[in-house]
Amino acid sequence: MPPVPTTHIPHHTKVVVIVRISTQRLVRTALILASATAVAVSAAACGGTGSSSGGDKTVTVYSADGLGDWYKAQFAKFKDRTGISVNEVEAGSGEVVNRVDKEQSNPQADVVVTLPPFIQKAAKSGLLQDSGVDTGVVADSDKDPGDKYVNLAGNYLCFIANPRVANSDKLSWDDLLKPEYKGKLQYSTPGQAGDGTAVLVLLQQLYGKQGALDYLAKLQANNVGPSSSTGKLQPKVDNGELLVANGDVQMNVQQIKDKSAKFNVFFPATADGKRSTVALPYVMGMAKGAPHKDAAKKLMEYLLSADAQQTLGPDAVAVAVRKDLKDAPAPAGTLSPAAYLKDVTVINPDWTKVLTDLDGDVAAYQKATGS
Repeated sequence: MPPVPTTHIPHHTKVVVIVRISTQRLVRTALILASATAVAVSAAACGGTGSSSGGDKTVTVYSADGLGDWYKAQFAKFKDRTGISVNEVEAGSGEVVNRVDKEQSNPQADVVVTLPPFIQKAAKSGLLQDSGVDTGVVADSDKDPGDKYVNLAGNYLCFIANPRVANSDKLSWDDLLKPEYKGKLQYSTPGQAGDGTAVLVLLQQLYGKQGALDYLAKLQANNVGPSSSTGKLQPKVDNGELLVANGDVQMNVQQIKDKSAKFNVFFPATADGKRSTVALPYVMGMAKGAPHKDAAKKLMEYLLSADAQQTLGPDAVAVAVRKDLKDAPAPAGTLSPAAYLKDVTVINPDWTKVLTDLDGDVAAYQKATGS
C-alpha cells in the first residue's frame, strides 16, 4: 500500500488513519487466535471420548457391588505398575448392564463386571466384545466359549440374619414365613439384582418353577419390598431395621471381616434339613465400543494374574478362578468361603438356560407376588 501523502492532510487525520489500520490488524489477529482455539478445543473434544491408543491413562469399570474394597487395593497396584488410573462405577447387577445398554451411542464403560445371568444377557445383547485377553489360566467351565466374558472371582448365594435372630444357622425356608418376620425381611428383586435372581433360581432348583412361585407368594407377606441392590440390605440387617435379607458369601463375610458387621451368614434349609446354595461368580467382559480398549485389556490381564488372584481369598473372601490357585488352601487365620460352605450343597445352574427363561420367569414372579 503506497504511503498516504501528508502534506495536504492535517496531522490529527493521519493519526486516525494509523489507529484504524492497527484496529483492523488487531481484529484479524484476534479472529485467527479464536479460530485456532476453537480447533484445539474441537480436537480435545474428539479425543475426550477415549480411544484405543496405548496412551490411554484411564479405564472405567462398571461393576456389581461387593468387590469395592478389593478393587481399591488392586487398582492402586495397577496404577503403580502401568500409570493407568481406574474409575469404578458401582451398581446392582442388572443396573450395570442396563446402563451400558443405554450408553451404546456414546460408550463410557471399558470393563463390565456383573453376576450371572446378567453377563450372559450383556453378551447376547451385543454389549460385549472379544477382549483379546489370554484366558488359558481359567477353566473352560468358567468362561464364555465365544470369549466375551470370563469369571473373575468365585462366590455363592447366602442369607444374613441380625444377631437378635436365635440359632439363625438352623433357619429353614419355612421359618422365614413366620409372622415374626413380617416387615423385617427383604430380598433383592429377581430380574434386577444378581443375588435376587439367584434366590428365584435356587428355589426353582429345590421346589420346581411352580413350587418356587408358590413359596415366594407366601413370603411376600413378610417382604418389605423391592430392592435393586443386595448390598444396600447389609446395613439394614446390621442395625436391626431388618432381621433377615439375602446376600452373598463374598460381600457379607468381607463386611464381617473388615467392617465388623454383626450379622450372621446362613443358608436356609429345606424340610429335610438339607442346605443348598447357588454358585454366583463375579464375571467380567470388555464393553463393546470401550473408549480405552488397550488399557482395558491390560487391566483385565492384571486382574487375572496370579498376583491379583492370590489376594482374593485373604482380602476379599472370594475364590480365585485361576486353575493354579482355585483349590489353594486359605492362609492361616483368614476367613474362607469354604468354611461357610461346609455341609452345603452347591448348585451350578445353566445360566444360558436361566437367561432364556428369565423374562417369562420374572413375569410369573411379579404376577405371583403382586409386585
